[in-house]
Amino acid sequence: MGHSAAASGAPGLIANVVNDTLEFYRWSWSIRDKRVENWPLMQSPVPTLIISMCYLLFVWLGPKWMRTREAFQFRPLLITYNFGMVLVNFYIFKELFMASRARGYSYICQMVDYSDNEYEVRIAGALWWYYISKGIEYLDTVFFILRKKFNQISFLHVYHHFTMFTLWWIGIKWVAGGQAFFGAQINAFIHVVMYMYYGLAACGPKVQKYLWWKRYLTIMQLIQFHLALGHTALSIYVDCPFPKWMHWGVIIYAFSFIFLFGNFYYRTYRVPKQPVKNGKISNGVSKPENGLPAENGKKQNKAKGE
Repeated sequence: MGHSAAASGAPGLIANVVNDTLEFYRWSWSIRDKRVENWPLMQSPVPTLIISMCYLLFVWLGPKWMRTREAFQFRPLLITYNFGMVLVNFYIFKELFMASRARGYSYICQMVDYSDNEYEVRIAGALWWYYISKGIEYLDTVFFILRKKFNQISFLHVYHHFTMFTLWWIGIKWVAGGQAFFGAQINAFIHVVMYMYYGLAACGPKVQKYLWWKRYLTIMQLIQFHLALGHTALSIYVDCPFPKWMHWGVIIYAFSFIFLFGNFYYRTYRVPKQPVKNGKISNGVSKPENGLPAENGKKQNKAKGE
């Protein structure tokens, strides 16, 4: 009898879970930011998920496809792309800084204003462009693969790109303003510096020898994650009326980046470099050339005539 009761209760339990899930979905959809509803890619998460799945598929299949092909040479395109991303990120930073300042945003606690105020719409628009820029940044990986720089496609690289574009759809859909402006503003500024570096590096060896400051890009990134963590923790402490689920999501996300980027910095810049043997280095970090970390396997590829 007990067995039959348990069996009959299982369908009811499943039905309750389904109903609760649907109820949560309806509720969450009712509190979405209606200002961005008709903006490109914002009607549904499906286009964003499809783009991100295609990205992961290319990360998996791209190296297999390129393995028997000559590496592409993209110098003019890379220069244009990187300096174009400098302009995009500078625009995002400028819009967030100017509009939030004009609106009197607080760096301690700022709730989302869903009104059609001119400055609030500018902030929402800048955040939308920030989300779009993360989709454009998928091209970083595409260029690495087509140039056969497979060593650059680390877990950190793919995790960073995939999650930023995918998760920011949620941010734009529900909180395109308020506290969300802070992290995007800092990150856009750092990306101005970062893409400036890569744009100059793409100009060739004559410019690369002056680029001694790559390690400081990683330090800047680590600082921004700590600032985002502290900013969010302070908001929780003062009980800021900003969605708590977003606060905790940012904290977990920031911790993941602090761990991954910290590990990358340690392995790249703190672990003593080992002598090169047969084109490989025992700690997996390439020997610097012209002040820049050389790609792993570069000497090996030269030996093969590539």
